Amino acid sequence: QAFFCLLLCVPWGSSCPPSCQCTERAGAKAVLCSSRHLEEIPKDIPKDAVFLKLDTNSITRIPSNAFRHLSHLEELDLSRNAIEKIDRAAFKGVAAGLRTLDLSSNRIRSIPKEALLALNAKLRLANNPWHCECALQEVLWEARLDPDSVQDITCHTAPREEYVGKPLLQVLDAGVNFCSVRQRTTDVAMFITMFGWFTMVIVYVICYVRHNREDTCKHVDYLKSLPSTQGHAE
Repeated sequence: QAFFCLLLCVPWGSSCPPSCQCTERAGAKAVLCSSRHLEEIPKDIPKDAVFLKLDTNSITRIPSNAFRHLSHLEELDLSRNAIEKIDRAAFKGVAAGLRTLDLSSNRIRSIPKEALLALNAKLRLANNPWHCECALQEVLWEARLDPDSVQDITCHTAPREEYVGKPLLQVLDAGVNFCSVRQRTTDVAMFITMFGWFTMVIVYVICYVRHNREDTCKHVDYLKSLPSTQGHAE
């Protein structure tokens, strides 16, 4: 009887993943999975988790809807992993309530801006091998970045060698605009494409005119070769 009572009293979905430790912090559930050699995000994280620490593991990717069932989540620590890829809908379902998101010290080179710009959370993105581009610039301008870590967002690669190794904020402060560079590249590509089509049309028209001229000349020559009406009358 006591056993059944215990089952009824324990809420469904509140079990703790075997590789983690679940505890209470200020009356809210904290799930601690730090340094557990995890290669992916556990599937059985309690739905009522408010604090989730997955730092110092070997996670390489954050797939779509990875935390969708964690509607109470406020703090998420994914720092010091091996994350290389973040899907566009990686934080779908937790964007509204998340207050802090730590992605520092990973292997992130680029990230879909849609994955971060929907968040209200304070972001930590430092110490990643970033490729400085328009999407990262937009994140820096529009997202809520932790001011203490902004200077550590460094260009590991960039369109120009002179930007490599410099903080992205310093590059942007110098007047560089990666988005305008991309726009110019797009404009040039569009111009080349339009010029190519225009050239094809001109060539087609020239060939068409020449072909018709040749046919006309042949027809005229044929008519000249025919016996005249006057000759028949005689």
